[in-house]
Amino acid sequence: MSTVTTERQGKVLVIRIEREERRNAINRETAEGIESALDLLDDDPQLWVGIITGTNTVFSAGTDIRERADLRMPRGGEYGIIRRQRTTPLIAAVEGYALGGGFEIALACDLVVASRTAQFGLPETRRGLVATSGALFRAPRALPLNVARELLITGRTLDPERALNLGVVNSVTEPGKALEEALTMASQICESSPTSVSLTLKSVNALYTEDDSQGWEVTDTARDHILASPDIAEGLDAFANRRVPRWNNVPSA
Repeated sequence: MSTVTTERQGKVLVIRIEREERRNAINRETAEGIESALDLLDDDPQLWVGIITGTNTVFSAGTDIRERADLRMPRGGEYGIIRRQRTTPLIAAVEGYALGGGFEIALACDLVVASRTAQFGLPETRRGLVATSGALFRAPRALPLNVARELLITGRTLDPERALNLGVVNSVTEPGKALEEALTMASQICESSPTSVSLTLKSVNALYTEDDSQGWEVTDTARDHILASPDIAEGLDAFANRRVPRWNNVPSA
């Protein structure tokens, strides 16, 4: 069974991540599935809006760090979505946890609908890692700076009501209703001219092109440093063995 499925609902493409036994963590097969689905959304003129969602209990726990696979795809970059240059609107419909790369997938979308079960978080530093799929610059863009710092360095999560108040979430629903609300929002988008919507998104995204380039540069630098640190091995071993990490490394100046 595929870990990513698609369903056409008129002019809307619903993309589902379905790997619940691993909390919808992204492995190579899943990244390829997201890439293929978003290629379809980008290339088919009959599709005007996309929705990406998980299962009823979890959106995505991000990278499946046990597999350590290369998850960068030809068109979309990480997970097939993170660096994708899109002009077709994409809505994230979030039930349950959106952690690490799962939150970064939501940050790569244009709109976010969350149910009251949703929790957003960036726990990478607790694993001896850094967020490498856009959160280092997209979280401070989407959230107040101190809140972005809070998520990035404490491992705390953001509940949907606070996320709505801070503007990173567009709508909060009752449990199990995130996809339904995302479909309502998608139908409202489809009432607009697809050319107008596409050009609007292209114009808005162009405002951040230079910032994104710098954001990827600092992300790559952080990733290179963490890969050279003993913290990454300790963090991943602690995670695999369900124990508290024992940090010994003193950060360089």
